[in-house]
Amino acid sequence: MIRTARDGDAAAVAALQSHLSAPSPRLLATVGALGRCLIAVDGAGERIAPSERPGTGGRPVGYVLILGESDTHLAELVVHPDHRREGYGRALLDAALDRQAPGTRMTLAVAADNDPARSLYESAGFEPVGRRPEFYESVCGCTDEAVVYAYDVPEDDDQS
Repeated sequence: MIRTARDGDAAAVAALQSHLSAPSPRLLATVGALGRCLIAVDGAGERIAPSERPGTGGRPVGYVLILGESDTHLAELVVHPDHRREGYGRALLDAALDRQAPGTRMTLAVAADNDPARSLYESAGFEPVGRRPEFYESVCGCTDEAVVYAYDVPEDDDQS
Protein backbone atom coordinates (compact mmCIF):
# COMPACT_ATOMS: atom_id res chain seq x y z
CA MET A 1 0.00 0.00 0.00
CA ILE A 2 1.16 3.53 -0.76
CA ARG A 3 0.17 6.48 1.40
CA THR A 4 1.21 10.06 2.08
CA ALA A 5 3.92 10.43 4.71
CA ARG A 6 2.89 11.49 8.20
CA ASP A 7 4.83 13.24 10.96
CA GLY A 8 5.36 9.93 12.75
CA ASP A 9 7.20 8.52 9.71
CA ALA A 10 10.25 10.80 10.02
CA ALA A 11 12.52 8.32 11.82
CA ALA A 12 11.58 5.41 9.52
CA VAL A 13 12.14 7.54 6.41
CA ALA A 14 15.51 8.74 7.70
CA ALA A 15 16.51 5.10 8.34
CA LEU A 16 15.41 4.15 4.81
CA GLN A 17 17.38 7.05 3.35
CA SER A 18 20.55 5.58 4.81
CA HIS A 19 20.28 2.81 2.19
CA LEU A 20 20.92 5.31 -0.61
CA SER A 21 24.46 5.56 -1.91
CA ALA A 22 24.36 9.36 -1.60
CA PRO A 23 21.74 10.27 1.05
CA SER A 24 20.73 13.88 1.61
CA PRO A 25 19.29 14.40 5.12
CA ARG A 26 18.93 18.11 4.35
CA LEU A 27 16.54 17.22 1.52
CA LEU A 28 14.36 15.20 3.88
CA ALA A 29 14.23 18.11 6.30
CA THR A 30 12.84 20.45 3.64
CA VAL A 31 10.53 18.13 1.69
CA GLY A 32 7.42 19.36 3.52
CA ALA A 33 7.96 22.88 2.18
CA LEU A 34 9.17 21.85 -1.29
CA GLY A 35 7.15 18.80 -2.24
CA ARG A 36 5.71 15.59 -0.93
CA CYS A 37 6.73 12.17 0.31
CA LEU A 38 4.86 8.94 -0.40
CA ILE A 39 5.44 5.88 1.73
CA ALA A 40 5.22 2.18 0.84
CA VAL A 41 4.12 0.10 3.81
CA ASP A 42 4.38 -3.64 4.19
CA GLY A 43 0.77 -4.08 5.32
CA ALA A 44 1.76 -5.84 8.54
CA GLY A 45 -1.08 -5.82 11.02
CA GLU A 46 -3.75 -5.00 8.45
CA ARG A 47 -7.14 -6.53 9.34
CA ILE A 48 -9.16 -4.56 6.81
CA ALA A 49 -8.30 -4.16 3.14
CA PRO A 50 -6.18 -1.02 2.60
CA SER A 51 -8.81 0.39 0.22
CA GLU A 52 -11.28 0.39 3.12
CA ARG A 53 -8.89 2.17 5.50
CA PRO A 54 -7.08 4.91 3.56
CA GLY A 55 -4.01 6.29 5.27
CA THR A 56 -3.36 3.22 7.39
CA GLY A 57 -0.85 0.44 7.02
CA GLY A 58 2.15 -1.34 8.45
CA ARG A 59 5.71 -0.21 8.77
CA PRO A 60 7.36 1.87 6.04
CA VAL A 61 9.55 -0.19 3.69
CA GLY A 62 10.19 2.49 1.07
CA TYR A 63 9.47 6.04 0.04
CA VAL A 64 9.59 8.45 -2.87
CA LEU A 65 10.27 12.22 -2.62
CA ILE A 66 8.66 14.41 -5.27
CA LEU A 67 9.67 18.06 -5.51
CA GLY A 68 7.62 20.77 -7.18
CA GLU A 69 3.97 21.40 -7.88
CA SER A 70 3.29 21.08 -11.62
CA ASP A 71 6.36 19.85 -13.46
CA THR A 72 8.12 17.85 -10.77
CA HIS A 73 11.40 16.17 -9.95
CA LEU A 74 11.59 12.73 -8.41
CA ALA A 75 14.38 13.44 -5.93
CA GLU A 76 14.67 10.07 -4.16
CA LEU A 77 13.15 6.62 -4.39
CA VAL A 78 14.37 3.96 -1.99
CA VAL A 79 13.16 0.55 -0.86
CA HIS A 80 14.68 -1.28 2.09
CA PRO A 81 17.08 -3.97 0.81
CA ASP A 82 15.03 -6.72 2.50
CA HIS A 83 12.00 -5.71 0.40
CA ARG A 84 13.54 -5.10 -3.00
CA ARG A 85 12.21 -7.05 -5.99
CA GLU A 86 8.78 -7.27 -4.31
CA GLY A 87 7.14 -4.52 -6.37
CA TYR A 88 7.44 -1.67 -3.88
CA GLY A 89 9.68 0.44 -6.11
CA ARG A 90 7.27 0.12 -9.04
CA ALA A 91 4.29 0.85 -6.79
CA LEU A 92 5.97 4.01 -5.47
CA LEU A 93 6.89 5.14 -8.98
CA ASP A 94 3.37 4.47 -10.27
CA ALA A 95 1.85 6.36 -7.33
CA ALA A 96 4.12 9.34 -7.98
CA LEU A 97 3.16 9.38 -11.67
CA ASP A 98 -0.53 8.95 -10.87
CA ARG A 99 -0.40 12.16 -8.83
CA GLN A 100 0.96 14.17 -11.77
CA ALA A 101 -1.45 16.35 -13.72
CA PRO A 102 -1.95 15.48 -17.39
CA GLY A 103 0.50 17.29 -19.66
CA THR A 104 3.14 17.79 -16.97
CA ARG A 105 6.66 16.41 -16.86
CA MET A 106 8.50 14.50 -14.16
CA THR A 107 12.28 14.37 -14.22
CA LEU A 108 14.83 12.42 -12.23
CA ALA A 109 18.56 11.73 -12.13
CA VAL A 110 20.07 8.31 -11.52
CA ALA A 111 23.66 7.09 -11.32
CA ALA A 112 24.78 5.94 -14.74
CA ASP A 113 25.87 2.59 -13.32
CA ASN A 114 22.63 1.89 -11.41
CA ASP A 115 21.21 -0.58 -13.90
CA PRO A 116 18.29 -1.83 -11.74
CA ALA A 117 16.97 1.71 -11.19
CA ARG A 118 17.48 2.68 -14.82
CA SER A 119 15.59 -0.44 -15.90
CA LEU A 120 12.69 0.42 -13.57
CA TYR A 121 12.42 3.99 -14.87
CA GLU A 122 12.70 2.97 -18.52
CA SER A 123 10.03 0.27 -18.06
CA ALA A 124 7.68 2.98 -16.76
CA GLY A 125 8.22 5.12 -19.86
CA PHE A 126 10.96 7.49 -18.69
CA GLU A 127 13.39 8.44 -21.43
CA PRO A 128 16.98 9.64 -21.04
CA VAL A 129 17.28 13.34 -21.87
CA GLY A 130 20.82 14.13 -20.75
CA ARG A 131 23.82 13.37 -18.60
CA ARG A 132 25.41 15.25 -15.74
CA PRO A 133 29.07 14.49 -15.11
CA GLU A 134 30.21 14.65 -11.49
CA PHE A 135 26.60 14.84 -10.28
CA TYR A 136 27.17 12.57 -7.29
CA GLU A 137 29.85 12.83 -4.66
CA SER A 138 32.64 10.34 -5.31
CA VAL A 139 32.31 8.89 -1.78
CA CYS A 140 29.12 7.08 -2.82
CA GLY A 141 31.03 4.21 -4.41
CA CYS A 142 29.30 4.71 -7.75
CA THR A 143 30.12 6.59 -10.90
CA ASP A 144 29.93 10.34 -10.50
CA GLU A 145 27.86 10.63 -13.66
CA ALA A 146 24.07 10.80 -13.62
CA VAL A 147 21.64 10.08 -16.40
CA VAL A 148 18.72 12.52 -16.44
CA TYR A 149 15.35 11.03 -17.34
CA ALA A 150 12.01 12.62 -18.14
CA TYR A 151 8.45 11.35 -18.34
CA ASP A 152 5.72 13.42 -19.96
CA VAL A 153 2.35 12.60 -18.44
CA PRO A 154 -0.12 12.00 -21.27
CA GLU A 155 -2.85 14.55 -21.82
CA ASP A 156 -6.22 13.44 -20.48
CA ASP A 157 -8.20 12.27 -23.50
CA ASP A 158 -11.51 12.71 -21.63
CA GLN A 159 -11.15 16.50 -21.62
CA SER A 160 -11.07 17.00 -25.39
